[in-house]
Amino acid sequence: MANGRVVQTADRAIGSRQLAALLPAEVLARPGYRALADAVRTLILDGRIALHVRLPAERELAEAVGASRATVTGAYDLLRESGYVRSRRGSGTWTELPEGHAPVGTHMLAGAGGYSADGEPGIDLAIAAMGAPDGSLTDALAWAAPRLPGLARNPGYLPFGLPDLRTAIADRFTRRGLATRPEQILVTAGAQQAFALVVSLLCRAGDRVVTENPTYANALDALRHARLRTGSLAVSDAGWDMEIAESTLRQTVPRLAYVIPDFHNPTGSLMPREQRLRLLAATRRTGTWLVVDETVADIALDVPPPAPLASLAPRGGADHVVTIGSLSKTHWGGLRVGWVRATARMITELTSVRVAADMTGSVLDQLVALPLLADLDRSLPARLEQLRGRREALVAALRRHTPEWSWQLPPGGLSLWVDLGEPVSSALAERAAAAGVNIGRGARFGVDPGTFEHRLRIPYTLPPDRLEEAVRLLANAFHDGVPLTPSVERPHWVA
Repeated sequence: MANGRVVQTADRAIGSRQLAALLPAEVLARPGYRALADAVRTLILDGRIALHVRLPAERELAEAVGASRATVTGAYDLLRESGYVRSRRGSGTWTELPEGHAPVGTHMLAGAGGYSADGEPGIDLAIAAMGAPDGSLTDALAWAAPRLPGLARNPGYLPFGLPDLRTAIADRFTRRGLATRPEQILVTAGAQQAFALVVSLLCRAGDRVVTENPTYANALDALRHARLRTGSLAVSDAGWDMEIAESTLRQTVPRLAYVIPDFHNPTGSLMPREQRLRLLAATRRTGTWLVVDETVADIALDVPPPAPLASLAPRGGADHVVTIGSLSKTHWGGLRVGWVRATARMITELTSVRVAADMTGSVLDQLVALPLLADLDRSLPARLEQLRGRREALVAALRRHTPEWSWQLPPGGLSLWVDLGEPVSSALAERAAAAGVNIGRGARFGVDPGTFEHRLRIPYTLPPDRLEEAVRLLANAFHDGVPLTPSVERPHWVA
């Protein structure tokens, strides 16, 4: 399987083309043996290539990546020397880990929480999401149960989504200031599927796209899996530099731009109105599809919730804007309900793409989502108050245990984008994983290799006592007598 998922086939082998599809474009463009080894090592650490999987033969991989056999031989030699693969004559080269190391992304496979090196349950700081609000799913299921038999009399294939849910989502957009009809809504299995469908419809391999930098790691996975050329729009602690963004759009004329203007992941920044207007105008001038991720738009902690970006466009001026969202952050990630809001014509085209891989979404999940969405405005304030308390607890723990780290307090969202002061993020994440804390290292969120090695994304979605323990363990790993090795010499790729 490709980006964002573990490669683990029936015979525990990964083919040369599969591995090449996982490698960053920068490595394929200039396949040096060190860069190739670093990329494969990071895929193993991130859990995207499973352990004890046979790698392709040297000659096969060399052909797949357009490199010499000597380059692949050198890469495999480096991986063997560092303990990330082992080879036996006649049986091939197999992935493994050096003693005491754990894949940074393996918690995603076994379930949230992670485990320490001694097998004890750990703390998951790699997922910026909360558990479901107490009682919400029980009440929603009780509401849905008597209504399900009526729906079950039909075949159950609803590729556009449950009609009542499409209407409810459209009505919510309208209440937020963006007039929307049900035929402008496609219900998906979460926002990630929504984004993957949009990319599949609008882009072809080799197309140029731009994203913010840093940005949501799984979105980068989807773009790389589609073999797109990715440019960047920088987001700093001060927010977006719109002059540079406009210049980048003008010079590159990308097919698609992906942005998170509402409590940006991972920085938490909120794009000002004036910059939203400039972004709308700039993408319209260049003929660029603007994909707006509203997954965390409702997590407004210190400011009023923002209106949809597309609502700022003049009449008829937002046809190039595609908005995606879900219930994962406001309710529960296990409820796989997301959506796309676009023109009615695009929704029809997206549904045709969706049917090719997924005939319909879960009708039961969508039925359960109906009362949750209807009750959102009433239930959300308590959720936000809980998050404010957890954000305060995380800040207090960081000040107590790691006073040398710094961050900007975000007005919303689910995490802090912490500056470590030195480029040791990946090394710290590996050491923390051995202690039972899984954490989003900065390089996972970077468009370019080697960036954000001085950053960690730390969510404040766990209870205060768990956050206190997690920060204590992170601080112990950071302040260990054994120096962390800065990772400035080797590139890191998004998990």
